[in-house]
Amino acid sequence: MRLATFRTLNGALRPALIVGEGVHDICMHISAAPAHMTGIVEQLDALRPQLLALSERKPDHALSAVKLAAPIPRPGKILALGLNYRDHALEANMALPEVQTWFAKMPTSANGPFDPIDLPRVSSKLDYEAELGVVIGRRIRHATREQARAAIAGYCVANDVSVRDWQLRTTQFVVGKSFDTHCPFGPWITTAVEIADPQALGIRCFVNGEKRQDSNTKEMVFDVFAMIEHLSQAMTLEPGDLIITGTPAGVGAVSKPPRYLKAGDVVRVEIDGLGHLENRVTPEAA
Repeated sequence: MRLATFRTLNGALRPALIVGEGVHDICMHISAAPAHMTGIVEQLDALRPQLLALSERKPDHALSAVKLAAPIPRPGKILALGLNYRDHALEANMALPEVQTWFAKMPTSANGPFDPIDLPRVSSKLDYEAELGVVIGRRIRHATREQARAAIAGYCVANDVSVRDWQLRTTQFVVGKSFDTHCPFGPWITTAVEIADPQALGIRCFVNGEKRQDSNTKEMVFDVFAMIEHLSQAMTLEPGDLIITGTPAGVGAVSKPPRYLKAGDVVRVEIDGLGHLENRVTPEAA
């Protein structure tokens, strides 16, 4: 199943089930369904039979006729793993990490799959990072590996947009990673049962049609289950939390010379079986 959030003409956000090129408004048909996607992923097991039945009905809208928002419009937590692809560590001339290195992106960085990315007023060093996103569906703490696997509601495409001078001016990445609009993800959540192996997915990034990143999630140093197991030793992971899992080689900052994003650039991130994002870079509004 593919779960999404779309925006109505009056600006309201509605959880949706995507089937083919159609969109079902979940709450129109399932009276017990929560009115937001965080509740849907938390109750996914209970709702699954009704969602599967809904998928057999005529859709409420054509996919082309609705505007998709971030599947979880305001995640409780956005946690991101640094230097987690072997090819990216090689291009950055850095040793493979022995421990997981985490930073946070603030929830206000969440952005829709086709919405603009701000080029900040305070920097021109804007960069892209194609990433696999993992959406948590169960509240967990001190999880085993199998509990970590069971806690995943689904997967999505993400772009860990980064303001490199702000990121690297100190050893703490949070501010440079948390500018508004700098975490587009989606276009939907593909439920975990649909993905046989999250460590076998092709991942690519294009800027204005030029391929910049081309790798596979098998290149990760730490797999997604190890990530959740590790994080849960420190903090409670909750339904709707978003984990983004590192980026492969090809980011703009390590190119020679660096190739930062400019106003008007279109960034496309795609992952096999999960869909794609496409975001235009626009100057930050006054």
